[in-house]
Parts: sequence; C-alpha cells; structure tokens
Amino acid sequence: MKIVVTGTRGIPNVMGGVETHCEELFPRIVRRGFDVTLIRRKSYVGDGLKEWNGVKLVDVESPKKKSFEAIIHTFRAINEAKRLGADVLHVHAIGPALLVPYAKLLGMKVVFTHHGPDYDRDKWGTAAKTVLKLGERFGCMFADDVIVISDVIRNLIKRKYGRTKRVHLIYNGVSQPEACDYPEYFDELGIEKGRYILGMCRFVPEKNLHHLVEAYCKIKNEQLRNKNSADGVKLVLAGDTDFEDDYSRGLKEMARRNGVVLTGFVKGRKLHSLLTNCRCYCLPSSHEGLPIALLEAMSYGVKVIVSDIPANLEVGLDSRDYFHVGDVDALAAKLKGVVDRPLEHVDYDMRKYDWEKIADQVAGVYNGIAQ
Repeated sequence: MKIVVTGTRGIPNVMGGVETHCEELFPRIVRRGFDVTLIRRKSYVGDGLKEWNGVKLVDVESPKKKSFEAIIHTFRAINEAKRLGADVLHVHAIGPALLVPYAKLLGMKVVFTHHGPDYDRDKWGTAAKTVLKLGERFGCMFADDVIVISDVIRNLIKRKYGRTKRVHLIYNGVSQPEACDYPEYFDELGIEKGRYILGMCRFVPEKNLHHLVEAYCKIKNEQLRNKNSADGVKLVLAGDTDFEDDYSRGLKEMARRNGVVLTGFVKGRKLHSLLTNCRCYCLPSSHEGLPIALLEAMSYGVKVIVSDIPANLEVGLDSRDYFHVGDVDALAAKLKGVVDRPLEHVDYDMRKYDWEKIADQVAGVYNGIAQ
C-alpha cells in the first residue's frame, strides 16, 4: 500500500511537534510493510535527502510565509500524491486539512490526524483563525478516517461536528530515553548537572515562556536576597521560532537580560544531555494538543511542572505538578519547591506512549481504509 504524507514541514531534524511525530512514526510504518512518501517543504530542508530510514522524501517549493505557506504546499503536495498514485493520503494538522475535499475529488482515500485546535494559538489573526476552523471542519467531515492524539480532541470533534465513527484515539509517542552526559556542551553553556530548570519548545506566544522567565526571575531574586543553598540554579530555554517576530525577539531579549541560557534548536546528544541532567522541566503553555516535549521529559524521569490546560491534565500527573495557566506567582512557587528539595527521579507510566504500539494502531487504520 502506498501512503503519501503531507501537513508537516519535513523530516528529519526539523523543529516542531508534528515534525517529531512524523519523524518517529513513519520509519516504523515502513518497517510494517508500507510504501511511505513524505512531502517536505523545500524551504525548511537543505540536506538533499531522497530517502531517510526507508521513508521516501519529495521536496516541494512553497513560500516561507506564515499566513499561507501550509495551504499552498498542501495543494502542491496533493497533486504530487495523485501523480505518485497514492492509495492513502495522510494529512497532518487542521490547516492543511482545508484541502481534504480536494483530495477526495481527486479520488484518494484520506486519513486526517488532528494534532490540536491551532486556531487557539495567539499568533493567528482573525482571518487565519477562521481558515483554520474551516480546515478542522473539512478534515473532520470529509476524511475517511480521523486520528486524534488526545481524548480532549476526540470530545471536541464529537461536540462540534457530531463525528464519532472512524475516529481513532492514537496518542503521541515518545522514544526510549538516551541518558547521557556532555560535559563540553555544559561548559559551553555555563551550566551544571542538576542545577538548571529546562524549558523546551518553540518560541511562540501560546507556550508562555515569558511567564517562565518571569517566574525564574522571582526565584533568582529571592536566592540573591537569602543566599540559600539553591543559589546558582539557572534557567535554560531550548528552542527557537520558525518566523522571527516581535514576540520571539522580545522573549530572547528578556531572557538575555535576566541571565537565561538560550541554546537554540537542539537535537541528538545535546538534547539528551539537557533532558538527562535538568532539575525539572517546565511547560507553561496555554494551548497544546498532546505535547511531545512533555512526554520526552517524562521519559527521562525528570520532575515536570506544567500548566493545568486540558491536554496537560490528560497526561495524569500528580496534582502538585500543575499550576493554573497564566499564574506566574503560582508557577514561581512550584519551581521554588522543586529547587529547594533534593533532586528527584520520577517513574512515570509511559506504556501508552510507546511508538511501536502507536505504529501498529496507525497501520491498522491504513489496512481498514483499504478494505
């Protein structure tokens, strides 16, 4: 069976939750006997790869413009999928799902994965939010099968569109942790094992990293006043943005001004070492689907402090690990508690986030759509 994938910027080593999802999932789908071609946005990749871990890669031009790059790329990708003779087109995210009806008109079977209501993101204006809502509607109404990554999203599409048939709850996954040390990298960053708080995500408004910096500043100022044993704990922000804007520039300036360590986008050994040795991981966001970055942190057994939005609550952490979204004082208090206590390791139950199990479930959707 020939599967063609669109709705992602590309793989491998491209920043983003959907990108990480596709990077982990589709090599496993290939190993289950499927022919997979993933259509990449040419402006995000420069590696010249035609295949990666068995996944065929096709690069298609699209303008690198926040407002319409996804829709133009998806249109071109659907035409390419038709030319390639796709048995199934797999569309990721609600923006690209706007063109699900077009793919159906061309005679293709369509699977749509809903990664979250992106119209809730602060970066979009009214017109863009309207288009994204329409994309969600078209994807949920016209796709042959819909995959949702959380129960929150399943309930959302049931409530909004009445869709209950051929809707599959298949969680995001997480790979086995690769615990490691990288002393040279830590020397370069000026950090010590166990003595930093880690924030890891894209630099966009809905992630609320500015709240994390504000909370850190409260802790830092108290440390300076009291000279207590927690003195010297730093904040590390690992990530960047696709489109530099006022928010990302302001966040970086705010971070530098307050002694926050900025790593840029990291993968591989650098990322593994940061996850292995952090004191805690924090995700203060106001909007998520099911955050892979949070699952990654949990897989390393690190303490996590996250906002109490539905997607984060679905992970089922201890109530003490949540704070009310937007409450900087509460966040600072939670972080201070972690900083003041001895370093702890947490054994989370990660069984339902196993990529091998997830790949089996997605393969089952493909086999079902072909019958």
